[in-house]
Amino acid sequence: MNLLSVENLTKSYGEKTLFTDISFGIQQGQRIALVARNGSGKTTLLNILQGTDIADSGKVVFRNGISVAFLQQQTNFNLNETVYNALFNEQNESTAAIKKYELAIEKHNENPCSETETEIQNCIQRIDNLGIWDYESRIKQILTRLKITKINQPLKQLSGGQQKRVALAKVLIDEPQLLIMDEPTNHLDLEMIEWLENYFVRKNVSLLLVTHDRYFLDNVCTDIIELDNASLYFYKGNYAYFIEKKAERELNQQSELDRARNIYRRELEWIRKMPKARGTKSKSRVDAFYDLENKVSGTRKQDKLQLSVKMNRIGGKILELKKVYKSFNNQIILKGFDYTFKTGERIGIIGNNGTGKSTFLNLITGQQSADSGKINVGETVVYGYYSQQGMLLNNDKRVIEVIKEIADFIPLADGTKVSASQMLQMFQFKPDMQYTYVSKLSGGEKKRLYLLTVLMKNPNFLILDEPTNDLDLITLAVLEQFLLDFKGCLIVVSHDRYFMDKLVDRLFIFEGNGHIKIFEGTYSQYRDEHTKEQEPKVKPDNVKTELKTPTNANTTKIKISYKDKYEFELLEKEIPDLEKKKAALSKKLEEVSNNHIELIKVSEELSILNAQLDEKILRWIELEELIKQT
Repeated sequence: MNLLSVENLTKSYGEKTLFTDISFGIQQGQRIALVARNGSGKTTLLNILQGTDIADSGKVVFRNGISVAFLQQQTNFNLNETVYNALFNEQNESTAAIKKYELAIEKHNENPCSETETEIQNCIQRIDNLGIWDYESRIKQILTRLKITKINQPLKQLSGGQQKRVALAKVLIDEPQLLIMDEPTNHLDLEMIEWLENYFVRKNVSLLLVTHDRYFLDNVCTDIIELDNASLYFYKGNYAYFIEKKAERELNQQSELDRARNIYRRELEWIRKMPKARGTKSKSRVDAFYDLENKVSGTRKQDKLQLSVKMNRIGGKILELKKVYKSFNNQIILKGFDYTFKTGERIGIIGNNGTGKSTFLNLITGQQSADSGKINVGETVVYGYYSQQGMLLNNDKRVIEVIKEIADFIPLADGTKVSASQMLQMFQFKPDMQYTYVSKLSGGEKKRLYLLTVLMKNPNFLILDEPTNDLDLITLAVLEQFLLDFKGCLIVVSHDRYFMDKLVDRLFIFEGNGHIKIFEGTYSQYRDEHTKEQEPKVKPDNVKTELKTPTNANTTKIKISYKDKYEFELLEKEIPDLEKKKAALSKKLEEVSNNHIELIKVSEELSILNAQLDEKILRWIELEELIKQT
């Protein structure tokens, strides 16, 4: 079933053409990634689909009657309303019933009485009639996974990242038939990203998304469409397949361009020699010449981003932390942390949002002071600090003025010097863009400009705090290559698992409350080990738990909802049944080992069953812990 058709869409801003006569469609179950260089028009295209921007020509047609949800990079909530009101659509009968039930529980917790208990019972009866207990459980899972806990809190009290998670939770709760998302993994920690991947695949959500997260793209997307030089190119496969086929396409295009240029040179010579009197045959040849001229001038090979700035010499003493303590707003960040950095160290920092990763970076760069302990920085250390907040670029300045304020000429690794203008060209800022005002740049172009200002200072100790956000895949690939060749020390804070796996060989894991675990290895190796540690040691069907129900609801404060008790009892019946089905499918898998078609079919069934079983066991463990606390 076709959900969306885009036909012959064209959009320009002044002399800059973003796309011309592009067409594509989305079928039910397709999960499509849209990739392009920064400034190519990805966000503009999504805005046109949403109706917040208008195309110059062409049309966008959604299938009649389907529900569509959009997740933008910037939220547009009424900040005076609560998280509750932002999440739940009162016109949806199911969400209205769930909301009323949750509010009744909260009211009863604050003032236990027969009236509030009656209200709860009425809500339970309503949910039973609608048959939406699974729906309520799914909402709880989404909110728990995205760490949205204070749902009566006003949105204006949340950070930008927390508001983005609320927006993500809302579109997941609404369960649209088509979901269109712009950088959904920004502001999510690694566990949230991995959960979201599994959610999309398990639910078979129909998606169109813009993302720079290559593991997310690989694990979630079935197709890739690339916007390049105002045209669309289609790839049926994952990121690795896209890279391979894109290289083939560019090679073929370059060969065609070389042939066109040879023909153009011959035709140009003929045009110059041709007499002024033009017959019919010569006129058609002249028209063909001008068409060829447009093709040759309009198609040019893209310059690749090159990073080859000179690095200052680094001495033997680099950075030493001795018994460092730091608390911030009653939150413990470091608790007697000790570490001595060595030459060429490549460290990744991971941890949940709010555990103090950025504060740690500010401590070692001297932007904040430790409560106690010593932080000794070597005399030859030159930091290059790429922070989340970024450089405060003056929107009223032109791009080249920003660079010239740092230096007119920049030394390169090979001993030569380049001008500010030449350096900008290496960073994909063409001469016509260099005199563009900063305010006219896209988010990704501003990030790229900021990265250039960091590297121009010739650092020998690079600190990158979420460097991959808003950078296009091409820039990321070349940045990775530069960092692999970088001989100085490197600290990376990133939720981009691909980026981390490629660049770091040691991790600082911020576990909260001042605890930092040091892990030798890549992020994927850490996740494998962490997953094994989290596996339940006892099967739920072998555990018996007695529930103690309060005898007097008027005087006992409810700590676990009626629904949670009901769900827990249901899970104790469902999990053993699923384990029996799993055993039967495993046996069947052995029986059909010689039948390729049946083998694939049974393997897919077993994979789906395993995902369901894992989800239910995790929920069972959560509920059991909650019951133990009552």
